[in-house]
Amino acid sequence: MSIAIIIMGLMVGFLVGLTGVGGAALLTPILIILGINPSIAVGTDLAYNSITKLFGSFQHWKQKTINLQLVKYLAIGSIPSAILAVGALQLFDTFFHNQEAIIKHALGYVLILVALATLIKTFLKERFEWNVFQRKPIENKKLLTITIGAGLGFLVGLTSIGSGSLFALAMLFLYKLKTSELVGTDIAHAFLLVTVAGSLHAGIGNVDYLLMVNLLVGSIPGVILGSNLSSKFPAKPLRAIVAVMILISGITLL
Repeated sequence: MSIAIIIMGLMVGFLVGLTGVGGAALLTPILIILGINPSIAVGTDLAYNSITKLFGSFQHWKQKTINLQLVKYLAIGSIPSAILAVGALQLFDTFFHNQEAIIKHALGYVLILVALATLIKTFLKERFEWNVFQRKPIENKKLLTITIGAGLGFLVGLTSIGSGSLFALAMLFLYKLKTSELVGTDIAHAFLLVTVAGSLHAGIGNVDYLLMVNLLVGSIPGVILGSNLSSKFPAKPLRAIVAVMILISGITLL
């Protein structure tokens, strides 16, 4: 057990529980900045996220706050796309030996996207309500949903980031869902996506299991503590601060 990694997991988990901002956007760049190989950081984070999302999905399944139809359409696009992303990484590494550079630059750009998405969701959420897209039934947006899943799924397979924040923003804008249903659907779809992508990364040796266990040991109590304290702190300023941290991390990696 590494005390430093456990403490880092505790801090990341605490921030996730406190603000609701995705852990991958906080964790992956920190691991890389600390010297972890980018491909190992991405693979380990995906495997770690799969375990955390499993418990969240089970809870929302019991509460019946998962829109299974929306999960299905998103997964039809995102899972094959994530598989393609992992395959592309291996292909580039085989022929050009530049996998790590690709991951770092992709991470930088996706982190900037996630930071902007977090700020939009935090301060402009009300402007998305009752727009023209939300009035249409999900069946009429099947192709659009699959396309969004494919585009964002590729980014998740490549960087481990966006399974929550970017998909949540897309769902917020396109679908009229209750807050609990939005969260439940997002977590359930993210579980499927990161499990497939994490399994592929594990298959090619990109998962450090000891690192993952250390992160889980720290982050699980951190999430519980942060969640319990979340009602005592103003949400918007905290999310804005975390978004700025993510933005700085993205710029640092470019």
